[in-house]
Amino acid sequence: MSATPLPTLTTKELTSDQEVRWCPGCGDYSILAQMRKALTTVGLPREKLAFISGIGCSSRFPYYMNTYGFHTIHGRAPTFATGLKLANPDLQVWVVTGDGDGLSIGGNHTLHVLRRNVDVKVLLFNNEIYGLTKGQYSPTSRTGTKTKTSPTGSIETPVHALAFAVAAEATFVARTIDVDVQHMVATLQRAAAHKGAAFVEIYQNCKIFNDGVFDYATDKSVKADNILYLEHGKPMVFGKDRNKGIRLMGLQPEVVEIGKDCGLDDILVHDENSPDPTLANMLARFTVPKFPEVVGVLRAVKKPTYNEVTDGLIAAAVEKNRGTVADLFKADDIWTVE
Repeated sequence: MSATPLPTLTTKELTSDQEVRWCPGCGDYSILAQMRKALTTVGLPREKLAFISGIGCSSRFPYYMNTYGFHTIHGRAPTFATGLKLANPDLQVWVVTGDGDGLSIGGNHTLHVLRRNVDVKVLLFNNEIYGLTKGQYSPTSRTGTKTKTSPTGSIETPVHALAFAVAAEATFVARTIDVDVQHMVATLQRAAAHKGAAFVEIYQNCKIFNDGVFDYATDKSVKADNILYLEHGKPMVFGKDRNKGIRLMGLQPEVVEIGKDCGLDDILVHDENSPDPTLANMLARFTVPKFPEVVGVLRAVKKPTYNEVTDGLIAAAVEKNRGTVADLFKADDIWTVE
């Protein structure tokens, strides 16, 4: 007997009849297009897909996907997604959030969906600004960023989204960039295939309020020296001439020139499957200009999901209490008041 072929979808089938309303030039258009491409390969029908969002520019996403979706309240999308996944585990559930929605009012909700390893996929669009509310600084805005709410420059230390996810013990952590379309499709496909909480940060340009904040990572003339593409089992090499690398000296990473400072064998090899999050946490905190910023999968490990654990508890409770109604009435939780 031949295997039943997996259902296939087209990008047209995944496109809703709603007019897409983002500012011209917004990076969200690219993310939407690559999401549709990625889902053509996951082997699920539309009725098995759901997108849950909170509040913000990114949170319009469910309207534009011809799947199930829910535009919820500020910061609480992970909570709704948790309930949906527990109630209907056959659904593949995606959370679409932004750096404001997901890391400010929703920071605790994002934390808990990741630490519990709920089998949902969290996409965090990071443009380092509040776009929908017209240009205030966000949790990820860099120190010194001048906005309407920080006219002399932000004095706050920014949140490193990847470090946040690693600290929460997310079992899949990755980063991609809105204009790097092939890499984004591949990253989203890997997140879709992961069993457990997947967190993908997407550098996304806000054309209106924070235009060009990621030019160092997208401009072809400088990108190679500022971005390190991670590949499992391969040395961490980068640079326009592929002659730079990351070497670990004790517990301290450093940028070295291959052939001058050391050989290729001295370069740190990426291990995304390590159960110890130390390496992933170190990479998550790399920032230009001292280090190249990492793009790709930092961490991909296996761990029982929240759904699997709760299903086991329910099954054990059912088995323990199996019997007649009379038996249940006489069970251990019955007592007599004299």
